[in-house]
Amino acid sequence: MPFPDIDPVAFSIGPLSVHWYGLAYVAGILLGWLYARRLAANASLWKNGQSPITATHLDDFLVWVAAGIVLGGRIGYILFYDFPMVAANPLRAFEIWNGGMSFHGGFIGATLAMILFARRNGIPVWSMFDIVAAVVPIGLFFGRIANFINGELWGRLADVPWAVVFPTGGPFARHPSQLYEAALEGIVLFLVLRLLTHGLKALKTPGVISGTFVCGYALARIFVEFFREPDAQLGYLLGTGWLTMGMVLSLPMFLVGLWAIFRARRAAA
Repeated sequence: MPFPDIDPVAFSIGPLSVHWYGLAYVAGILLGWLYARRLAANASLWKNGQSPITATHLDDFLVWVAAGIVLGGRIGYILFYDFPMVAANPLRAFEIWNGGMSFHGGFIGATLAMILFARRNGIPVWSMFDIVAAVVPIGLFFGRIANFINGELWGRLADVPWAVVFPTGGPFARHPSQLYEAALEGIVLFLVLRLLTHGLKALKTPGVISGTFVCGYALARIFVEFFREPDAQLGYLLGTGWLTMGMVLSLPMFLVGLWAIFRARRAAA
């Protein structure tokens, strides 16, 4: 399939160009914020019929989480994927068009923002984790769609009927791995967490939602890494021909997620 002719620039206002990638971040954060407010307002979802997180808390948290995602995502990419290049040329750290962001770094940055915000406002940390985890798949969906529009993070060579010839991927058809991630990390994971929050009332057991999110993301990312082309500067690790940095970073996430679920169930027993 030919790559759809979509301009990465959504629109321009004079000299200012607004990219789909930036709009994806804005849409993900704003829609996540609106959904989080609905979760917080639904007393039946929370233990003792009262959410420990108010709408005002969520309004204030917007700035914190945006800073955590952006700073953590960029620093994470530098440390995990591009450190030798940045060490040789420190100004490359500010060249966001060279590599961009790392989900794992953004995850760490957002986690630190949640911990600091929760402690500052007297919110149970695990409840803070849960309400944010429940909405993160919204942002992941939009982010992966933006990756596809940008023609970046494409997959390995493929001969499946839906393979795409990306402008920057050579004359070869490749897996549209960005769309695989949008489906798994975005749609499927959102539906699983929705079932837990509304069907099983898992917000009443702090830690279950966040643990499930971390496990679900890790499994989805490890699966998609088998179809995604590794970063050129890293390639496959340890000469395996299949092991990637995304897999290495996702495995401890899965273990932490399992620990969070077991910790939550033990605390509720």
